[in-house]
Amino acid sequence: MQATSRNFAANSRVGLANENLQQALDIMTQRGFPLRRREVVARLPEFEALRERGREIKDHTLAHLDFYLELYEENVVAAGGEVHWARTPEEACQVVLEICRAAGARTVTKGKSMIAEEIGLNDFLEKSGIAPIETDLGEYIIQLRHEPPSHLIAPAMHLVKEQVADTFRAAHRTLDPRRPLIEARELCDEARALLRPQFLAADVGITGANFLVAETGSSIIVTNEGNGDLTQTLPRVHIVLASLEKLVPTFEDAATLLRLLARSATGQEFSSYMTASTGPRRPGDLDGPEAYHVILLDNGRSQMLGGEFADMLRCIRCGACMNHCPVYAAVGGHAYGWVYPGPMGAVLTPSLIGIKEAASLPNASTLCGRCESVCPVKIPLPKMLRHWREREFAQKLAPRVWRNGLSLWAWVAQRPALYHALAGIVSRVLGWAGGPRGRFRSLPFAAGWTGVRDMPAPEGRSFHSLWAERAKTAGRG
Repeated sequence: MQATSRNFAANSRVGLANENLQQALDIMTQRGFPLRRREVVARLPEFEALRERGREIKDHTLAHLDFYLELYEENVVAAGGEVHWARTPEEACQVVLEICRAAGARTVTKGKSMIAEEIGLNDFLEKSGIAPIETDLGEYIIQLRHEPPSHLIAPAMHLVKEQVADTFRAAHRTLDPRRPLIEARELCDEARALLRPQFLAADVGITGANFLVAETGSSIIVTNEGNGDLTQTLPRVHIVLASLEKLVPTFEDAATLLRLLARSATGQEFSSYMTASTGPRRPGDLDGPEAYHVILLDNGRSQMLGGEFADMLRCIRCGACMNHCPVYAAVGGHAYGWVYPGPMGAVLTPSLIGIKEAASLPNASTLCGRCESVCPVKIPLPKMLRHWREREFAQKLAPRVWRNGLSLWAWVAQRPALYHALAGIVSRVLGWAGGPRGRFRSLPFAAGWTGVRDMPAPEGRSFHSLWAERAKTAGRG
């Protein structure tokens, strides 16, 4: 996938002007995942304790990742599978191709996998003469539309059902053009009918992994559609694509994180399907693949260990941070310009493709802290966004006018008396200039704000002066 993260500002303007996207985002934020999460968390008194335990599990695993990776490989091999190590996306794609060619594969079914998106697997397979078929409904829709996903758990979040209906009519030309495609159930039934034969015909099935269990060499996926089970049990070969940090030590650890995952992601107590795979089919098994391969991708993650962005490797890909982010809710996932959107993407993307390509993303945040407050494993996203902003400034990647403005602000802020005096003058001037309306439709140096909303004029005294007066009064009392 070609990254367009450096064009975040332009991408955002496109998103803000897209009426269908705004409707879809409104449904998500007003009646979707955030509301469901609040309801299901309220029913679980130990949720905060679970968050702390989840953080501890991930931190322990990352601190001993070398040990658990070796243990995991040992147990995969003992179960009859094979582990492949890939440093780069190119290496991962090449391993997939070699496995597919050895199996004589012409078609490949795929479960939802962000790693497959990260390495650009679909385009690579198509160029190599192998047809990849997405089986997750959201991924299937965006594959037909030749679009990247816009959300971690809901790839077609940016679409309304009328757009999906139009896509199906354009792609499914063998069906009756007069058929009704009004209700969501009709769309699901049509996709199911067309995908069923693909499951049976596929030579290779590729899935991602929500977790990899070191003690057994197992991979775990969670879905709400059952497509993952069909993808990994019907074809002769099953390939698991995962990154290094998906590892957990035990099934008990995985169970703890699974209790956090569904609640944080979709507001369910548990996903509809939780499937663990351990090696290929054994004698006496009624189904399952003849061969089982795991491809473990690094792609810069090992360099994050022990550094200021290591906490990002705790992420369990629930999407809660973007579900609650006011910036994501305004511009959508495609504005972020690569595989991972929202606050987690604003931290992870610069780590994987470089700050020069993704310098705009750490600034795509109000630093309100909602992302950290809902993260099931307590990732300090605002802190890491600030780290990236510091690096952007140090490397002089921001426009010169921004750097000069920040330098001037820093110089003034280091002189509190001068800062408060100037702030008071500016506040009074703006309050007077705001007039009866009490707001500005445009302001010099504030076009980024006033281009899409009015700027309120300051009213009354500053917070600092009121706080100081309150402290002084309390001291006398």
